[in-house]
Amino acid sequence: MSIEAVFHMNTGNGDSSYASNSHFQGMGLQISLPVLQEAINRIAKDLNGFPRCFKIADLGCSSGPNTLFVVTNILDIVHDMCSENNTQVPQFQVFLNDLVENDFNTVFRSLPAFYSKLKKKGDKRGHCYVYAIPGSFYSRLFPDENIHLFHSSYAVHWLSQVPQGLENNKLNIYMAKTSPTNVFEAYRKQFEKDFTKLLVLRSHEMISGGHMILTFAGRSKPDPTSEDCCVIWELLAKSLVDMVKEGLVEESKVSSFNIPHYTPYEGEVMDVIQKEGSFSLHSVNCFALSWPTPGINTAKFIRAVSEPLIATHFGYSIMDVLFKKYQEHVVDHLATMKGMTYNLIISLIKK
Repeated sequence: MSIEAVFHMNTGNGDSSYASNSHFQGMGLQISLPVLQEAINRIAKDLNGFPRCFKIADLGCSSGPNTLFVVTNILDIVHDMCSENNTQVPQFQVFLNDLVENDFNTVFRSLPAFYSKLKKKGDKRGHCYVYAIPGSFYSRLFPDENIHLFHSSYAVHWLSQVPQGLENNKLNIYMAKTSPTNVFEAYRKQFEKDFTKLLVLRSHEMISGGHMILTFAGRSKPDPTSEDCCVIWELLAKSLVDMVKEGLVEESKVSSFNIPHYTPYEGEVMDVIQKEGSFSLHSVNCFALSWPTPGINTAKFIRAVSEPLIATHFGYSIMDVLFKKYQEHVVDHLATMKGMTYNLIISLIKK
């Protein structure tokens, strides 16, 4: 199944929206800021200063407070560097990319406040022009040798499609301890294919010496069923199985649904980067984040990122019951275990 036409985060600013339930991703963004600053410093050094127009693209920008948080920090970093070196601040072109069903309207409505805050910071800041670029980052988005800095946060772990050959992954919706061996292989191959394509495409669109910063969910061990990788989805599958037992969902519906998502081990990411060959690895950082607490917040977080995709398959009518059950399973899990998500920050330089 191609996800481009149906996949997006929950829209708006309501209780189940991504905008209201993306604090977890915001913490990851905060942790990645030193890596982002180092990349910008390196770009300026390699180019002997900033270009007249500094071009930035955020891949999988989604909507909500995190979208323009990244942009604001990039502009602040560049402005501070130019002030320290007594050089002219460049103009900025900022390209916000996501799939066509992304809630770009919420992003657009936040722009007046964004521009107002920039204006209050002073007239010496370079003009900033923000554009929406709808489309998959697994396709071409920009002309050749155009972008200086690519950034992506919590997007690259989403695959371009559900891997093929998962028909025997019965009553699971992702890799799980009970999944057959071929399921792990199918997910790994789909990630390798997609991540390779991402690197190839961005290498065409980026200037030589440009940087790409990717923050995404991964796993801490080679084992694809490690706790920090799969359990958060296993609990959702368990909730669906509960509904099968209660006659609320057909078993065949659960067995035919799988999440287009992959949490790679660091070594798998390094292998793809090396084989593709367009980028030098500048740095890799790993960190763990606890699940949002209490359990209801984890349930809201997962609902915000997955509900449209799940509802396309099962229908919206069961969503409230499903995520109520999911909340209960998460609370039970957190009563005896610590929920952790493993994360990677990859900094790459175009050769």
